[in-house]
Amino acid sequence: MNSELSSQQVKDIGEQGLLERLQRFCPPEIIGDDAAVLETAPGQSLVVTTDVLVDGVHFSNLTTSPEDAGWRAAAANLSDLAAMGASPLGITVGLGLPSELRVSWVERLYQGMTECLQKYNTPIVGGDVVRSPVTTLAITAFGQVNPSQIIRRSAAVIGNAIVVTGVHGASHAGLELLLHPELGQNLNNEEKTALIRAHQRPQPRLDVLPILWKILTPNSQLSIAGMDSSDGLADAIIQICRASGVGAVLERRQISVPKTFNHWLPPEQALKYALYGGEDFELVLCLPQELASALVQHLGEGAAIVGKITAGSRVLLHDEQKKFPDQVLNLSQGFQHFGQ
Repeated sequence: MNSELSSQQVKDIGEQGLLERLQRFCPPEIIGDDAAVLETAPGQSLVVTTDVLVDGVHFSNLTTSPEDAGWRAAAANLSDLAAMGASPLGITVGLGLPSELRVSWVERLYQGMTECLQKYNTPIVGGDVVRSPVTTLAITAFGQVNPSQIIRRSAAVIGNAIVVTGVHGASHAGLELLLHPELGQNLNNEEKTALIRAHQRPQPRLDVLPILWKILTPNSQLSIAGMDSSDGLADAIIQICRASGVGAVLERRQISVPKTFNHWLPPEQALKYALYGGEDFELVLCLPQELASALVQHLGEGAAIVGKITAGSRVLLHDEQKKFPDQVLNLSQGFQHFGQ
């Protein structure tokens, strides 16, 4: 990209000029009308999810390149589809942009989205562009799922094991390292890079679904409860319990964190990162113990059974070694958009 093009601002080319630039990221046979038409397979249900990301809240030039902001935006929506058991069909993108924003920034944003979406054969099928004082990105993702395989928050039952598909706390640790590089003195460059990448390039766990359906084949009528952990592990488990009318007990020692935490963070801080850090985009699933064990074995390192569903409504953090008293988990320690 030459310097003249890279210095162009959105106001220089206008809405139609920008849309013309961005259409090359979309399949030409789908865009061009007032809406996209997506065909789904017979016997499938359509799943739709929307996320809004705002500059200064969800991404920042201090911690996130335009490509990484695009990747994270796409990954967040694909993760929501995975949390429902759905495979992606396409996304639409709504942009609110300041007139002075450089066109190259927007193109790099789309490049990051495309890099993430291509891994899962998911096209950008349309969207909208408006003027805004703050850069805002709104993505709607469409997916399909067999009705018998829909994962819902409300399907947890007493006795279910609680499975996480990977470690928690890495994304928050990566963000802290970006904001405060001096915190990583006990980490080597490879360890720092891995944690920062966990924040900038999270991986939606669509890869879990084929494994899950294979394990559940003999139990095809079994309902699975779950959601993703984008707002933190504690949040996910509390939300599932609320929706299902149950409680849960988490075992402190079983909560899976990155190995690098062991020689870097005090245990209580590592636990806080895992429970409340957010943006790890792992799946939190509730299913019978035997099937949970099989799933963890298939997923390998990082996956773990972290607790079980109980009667009542409290979500407790328990220490089987009895070094710490039981702690009732709540949502107040996690990120709140409108918190005081």
